[in-house]
Amino acid sequence: MKQWAIGAMLLLSLGATSAQRSAAPQQPQPLLAPPAGASDPPAAPWRVVGLPQQSKPFTHFSAVTLDGQRVLRVEAVASYGNLVHPLVDLPETARRLSWRWRLDEPNPAADLRRRDGDDSPIKVCALFDLPTSALPFVERQLLRVARLRAGETLPSASVCYVWDNRLPPGTVLDNAFTRRIRMIVLRGPEAPLRGWVSEQRDVVADFQRLFGDEATTAPPLVGVAIAADADNTQGRSVAFVTAIGLD
Repeated sequence: MKQWAIGAMLLLSLGATSAQRSAAPQQPQPLLAPPAGASDPPAAPWRVVGLPQQSKPFTHFSAVTLDGQRVLRVEAVASYGNLVHPLVDLPETARRLSWRWRLDEPNPAADLRRRDGDDSPIKVCALFDLPTSALPFVERQLLRVARLRAGETLPSASVCYVWDNRLPPGTVLDNAFTRRIRMIVLRGPEAPLRGWVSEQRDVVADFQRLFGDEATTAPPLVGVAIAADADNTQGRSVAFVTAIGLD
């Protein structure tokens, strides 16, 4: 009888523990998955995206161990490429984008003010789905052609945060090829190389600042991209990114 009572108490105890575990609130999944996992290729749903029908080399994105942590290595060698994380059904409050990055090898030939120098060693971009009706006629047609060639819905407005080796922090400029991409320089030539820097941006406020001539409110945020290119200068750069998040 005593053995039965002890067994019953153990069962009740285990049942209570199990109930407590099942009742414990689950941790919410992050809106952005870490790009650097256990394997070398970037972790899903991150994927490499290039230009429509791109024939030039793609920028290389790989997960490596640096300073005791798994981080994303971004190397551009006469190449172009974006590592994109699509986003759907975001909560309206999701507007703070944060990350840590470091630049190890800048591209000395890059100059974002010129088409022949339009390369960046590292940038993080917020991709928005601005209605095409808000675009000027010529840009609307160019975007339509680009989407047809790419076979997918390219973002109509991108806010990119750039680490640049020429321009001072706070510089705002359009991409040399298209006004669909507008940039803010966060780190300039004064920033030391090979040192981690933390960033945090309100992407909605930055969209309204950069695209206020086309929209009074921010459209849906449909993706985040990590990118680097060296195709216009035929140069090379190396940078790292980690701890990217959205809330």
